Amino acid sequence: MKNNYLTKGPITKALVKLALPIMATSFVQMTYTMMDMIWLGRIGSNAVAASGTVGFFTWIGSALFILSKIAVEVGVAQSLGKNDIKAAREYVRHSIQLDIFIALVYTAILIIFRNSMIGFFRIDDQEVVQMALDYLVIISIGLIFYFINPVLSGVFNGIGDSVTPFKVNVVGLVVNMVLDPLMIMGIGPFPYMGIKGAAWATVIAQVTVTFLFIFECRKLSSLFSGLNIFKLPKKEYLKSILKLGVPVSVQNVIFASISMYLARIIAQWGYQAIAIQNVGSQIESISWMTAGGFSTAISTFVGQNYGAGKWDRIREGYKKGLIIVGIIGIIATLLFMFVPEPIIKIFIPKDRETIEIGINYLKILSISQFFMVVEIATQGAFNGLGRTLPPSLVGIVLNALRIPGALILSSTSLGLDGVWWSISISSILKGVILFIWFALVLRSCPKRSLNEAYEEC
Repeated sequence: MKNNYLTKGPITKALVKLALPIMATSFVQMTYTMMDMIWLGRIGSNAVAASGTVGFFTWIGSALFILSKIAVEVGVAQSLGKNDIKAAREYVRHSIQLDIFIALVYTAILIIFRNSMIGFFRIDDQEVVQMALDYLVIISIGLIFYFINPVLSGVFNGIGDSVTPFKVNVVGLVVNMVLDPLMIMGIGPFPYMGIKGAAWATVIAQVTVTFLFIFECRKLSSLFSGLNIFKLPKKEYLKSILKLGVPVSVQNVIFASISMYLARIIAQWGYQAIAIQNVGSQIESISWMTAGGFSTAISTFVGQNYGAGKWDRIREGYKKGLIIVGIIGIIATLLFMFVPEPIIKIFIPKDRETIEIGINYLKILSISQFFMVVEIATQGAFNGLGRTLPPSLVGIVLNALRIPGALILSSTSLGLDGVWWSISISSILKGVILFIWFALVLRSCPKRSLNEAYEEC
């Protein structure tokens, strides 16, 4: 296994070298859904609304697999920081076992209760409902691959190799980009499949990524050689994985559930409003997915240096990480504030009513972009310390407040814009509070040995 330890050498170089491929990988993963949205937008806003509705359930899926992903990233990073290869190997095995189990259970739930789940949104348009059901069933068939790929990415990120996940995911994106127009629009040998084509293109791309990851994992003999995922798990590792991953997973599940409820509120303004919530969140992912990629880099960097007890490098790495994500947030703010219409038209080229709703969405959300990326980067720093509870607590409380905030503000003259304001305000508060919290943690942990630092923190 190539030595990618981050406990020595120039901090900026190490952090940027790790972060850039992760950020690029996040862009690739974001582009999967964006490509679907762009091509489905050519069919109509109803297709965008249908795929976006199902997107909430894949979002919950990502909240479930993040339990294993965070655990394997932090567990492997901290174990390597302590030069404990055996422990790193156990984190890999247990994380994969748990991830596959959760994926199978969630797949069964989606297929069995698909009618009730789509019915939750109370969508009046039956064509949109049927499109959503078709899309959900096909996506569920390939859900096991959707779950396993991020966890395998997490293994590579944990050892400091963020380039391999990027390369593998780029191949998957290319497959998706090629198949999307062919299968959606019925080009060449493919029949017209509409929204079903988008779903099948995504599944095929995810399967491709999984097989490429399996090939790459063979090169990490110290972590994967002879790995038996059917072996009974060990209690101590399961306990550690759950301690690391559950707070983050619960936060994301609740976040997705809150967003689903907000979609139910938004539905009273018609499927155009639902389409913009889905398209808008994809556009906003330009900043939060990029920051999320850098958050993973910070988590790995902090995790390895925490394992080595190097608090001076943790402070410096966090500071440099904030500078970079802060720039990303400012750029997103400027784009969303001053050129919202051209951005929206990439996804919704003709529907003027939907475009106007989207312009308001981006302008209101632009105000919170800087604070949002600060929150995401700081969450990565907390995760690297193994303290996943603080960011989860802040996220759960303030995300939950979006619901009463949306109900109150939308009942005023703001109307639908009141929902967007509730989202933006909560993002600002999350960024401010979490930054202050982590600054206090760092103040209480000056330079000292690992054991002393652990006891004080």
